[in-house]
Amino acid sequence: MSNTELTIIQQTKNWVQEIVIGLNLCPFAAQPFQKDTIEYTVITGDSIEQHLQQLADSFHLLDDNPGIETSLLIYPDAYQTFDDYLDWLDYANHLLEDLNYIGCYQIASFHPDYRFAGSTKSDASNFTNRSPWPMLHLIREHSLEAAITAYPDIEQVPKNNIKKLQEIGYQEMQKKLKNITS
Repeated sequence: MSNTELTIIQQTKNWVQEIVIGLNLCPFAAQPFQKDTIEYTVITGDSIEQHLQQLADSFHLLDDNPGIETSLLIYPDAYQTFDDYLDWLDYANHLLEDLNYIGCYQIASFHPDYRFAGSTKSDASNFTNRSPWPMLHLIREHSLEAAITAYPDIEQVPKNNIKKLQEIGYQEMQKKLKNITS
C-alpha cells in the first residue's frame, strides 16, 4: 500500500472518529471502529467498469469474512463532482441488485459535496453525509437491523443530527472537515 493510500485511510479514520462518532451522527459506528472491524479500501483510477468489479469483489470479501463488520470504499481519483458521484451510486445500487445482495447489504453514500435534495449547498445538515473523499459504505443488513432494534427512538436520529449540525453551523463543520484532510 502506498503512502498516499495510507494517508487517505488515516484521513477517513479521523473523519469516522472525529465527526461520525465524535458528533454521534451514527450511533452504530463506535463499536465497529473500536473493534477495528471496518475494512477501508482505497480504489484508484476512474474506470467505472473497474470500480464495478472492485465493488463486486468487496461484496464477496464481506461474504467470506464475517469478522469484517462494514466496509468503506474510498475513491480519491474519481467522482469529484457530486453529480458524477450520484451516477456512480446509481450503478453501485444496480450492481447490488444484479448480484442479488438486496437484503444482505446496503450501500450508504458519502461525498465531500454531499447535498440532500431540497437543501442549499451551505446547509449544515448536509454534513451528515459529507466526507473527506467520495466513498461508499457497505453495511451488513442483519447488523443494521439488530442495531436499529436495540436503539431506542431511532426515528429521532436524523432530526437530532440536523439540529446538532445546524447549531454547530456550516462554517464550523466545513472547518472540521477541512482539518481532517490538512
